[in-house]
Formats: sequence, C-alpha cells, structure tokens
Amino acid sequence: MSMLNNTLKVKSSKKRLGRGIGSGKGKTSGRGVKGQKSRSGVAIKSFEGGQMPLYRRLPKRGFNPINKTKIAKINLDQLQNFLDKKKINTADEINLEILQKNNLINKSYSKYKILSNGNIKSKLNIKADFSSVSAREKIEKLGGVLIIKNPK
Repeated sequence: MSMLNNTLKVKSSKKRLGRGIGSGKGKTSGRGVKGQKSRSGVAIKSFEGGQMPLYRRLPKRGFNPINKTKIAKINLDQLQNFLDKKKINTADEINLEILQKNNLINKSYSKYKILSNGNIKSKLNIKADFSSVSAREKIEKLGGVLIIKNPK
C-alpha cells in the first residue's frame, strides 16, 4: 500500500486572498497595513535594506572579455625607425622577446601583429603572431622573411 501513496499527487488549491475574516487572508490579504509594500504594482527589486546590493558588490563584466589576449600592433615605419635608431639589428630574427627585451613593446603584451603602414628599406627576418597581407608583401618584396607562429 505504501507504493501507491508515493505515486499519488495531491494538488491543493491556491489560497484566495481578500475573501473575508474566516478565510485567514481577509481584509489586508496578508500585506500588513499601509506603506509601499501594501500597494499593488510595487516591487522593491534588489533592495537589501540599505546594505550594498549584490549587483553592486560584484565586479563589472559585460562586453569586455575576461581572458582577452592583448595584441601589440607594430607598423613597418616603426620597425624602420627602430632600425635607424639601432634598437634592433637586421641580422637578428625580430620576435616578441627581442622587442620586449629592448623595451620596444610593453611586457603586458603576449602577442604582436605586423601592419603595413609606412615603408621599410632593409630586409628583415621577422617572427610574428599575426600580420596583414600588405605588410607580408612589402617585407617579402625586399627579400625579407615573415614567419607567422601559429597560422590558422
């Protein structure tokens, strides 16, 4: 017989409010007396009695991805400028480590991209994470080599 009791579902009807003293929810219908909460159409959402609300305690997140990789952008004219100032050498392979070691790129960047703004005069051996098509063409036109680390 106990198996039968587990399968039975008893649905109790909703307590009807404001239907007289005998119903147990008459007169003010369980809303107390006066005040904002006794009125209809009022909801104090996320109000925590003056305590700093949860949605203001948590850090802002939105359209800013949390684990976004910072990508440095270097134009060809900047590379030429580094060469002119002898901050980089044409014989060396130019990569992120060398650029960061010579304080040409901030240490917070984990990747960098070669862009084609400006011109370059000497052939270079560059290892980058990304590059624009026109930058690749300009480098290879002078006989330089541009290696992309992880091509997709």
